[in-house]
Amino acid sequence: MTQEDLWDTDAAQRYDTPGTGMFAPEVLGPTVDRLAELAGDGAALEFAVGTGRVAIPLAERGVPVTGIELSRPMVDQLRVKADEATIPVVIGDMATALAPEQYTLVYLVYNTISNLLTQAEQVACFRNAARHLTTGGRFVIELWVPELRKLPPGQTAVVWQSEPGYIGVDTYDVLIQHVVSHHIHFDDTKQAELSRGPHRYIWPAELDLMAQLAGFELETRHADWTGAEFTAESRSHVSVYRYQPKQ
Repeated sequence: MTQEDLWDTDAAQRYDTPGTGMFAPEVLGPTVDRLAELAGDGAALEFAVGTGRVAIPLAERGVPVTGIELSRPMVDQLRVKADEATIPVVIGDMATALAPEQYTLVYLVYNTISNLLTQAEQVACFRNAARHLTTGGRFVIELWVPELRKLPPGQTAVVWQSEPGYIGVDTYDVLIQHVVSHHIHFDDTKQAELSRGPHRYIWPAELDLMAQLAGFELETRHADWTGAEFTAESRSHVSVYRYQPKQ
């Protein structure tokens, strides 16, 4: 299943959950605050801009934002909320597509770099970020920490969330660092709805090496957008890389 297959019209129309989930003010607010701070007086480029969850409020803060997005249905949903003049979008793969300008900030949020399913593609994504940044500009990645400590020997699946009406299960192939997230929604009937998404998980140290290959240095790493300390128990991280190419 390709990313185009995953992010089809049905997925795009169901993606936005205003006020809840990833759209909740307590989730989105700190994200936009931090990105606006990092962009400074410059412009920002969002890889995998989607329906504009982050790009639109960031633009409303006065930061010019351009997006790169593979899924045309996702862009169609963005266009319901913001026109091309407000949020220009280049249709293409975030590892290779080129936007027309230079930026002080490139960002890739909510685990989306893991949608690239090979290490080579993920390294290419870093290099593509570097192509778009001014010297000293920043590339920001929000990513989860692989939870392999939850896997006993011989077990390949873990329930990572269980609540009324929903179960989330991850299945792992540790040989190629692949995980498939299974989302199961159900009600009081016998019917259930299953959706799945493949990812390639990345350890923080591996991510740092990818950054070095593209001319970046790790500037900060926190457990969330508010600046909480990143520890061995953190389930995710926000890593800020500064572009410092060798002269």
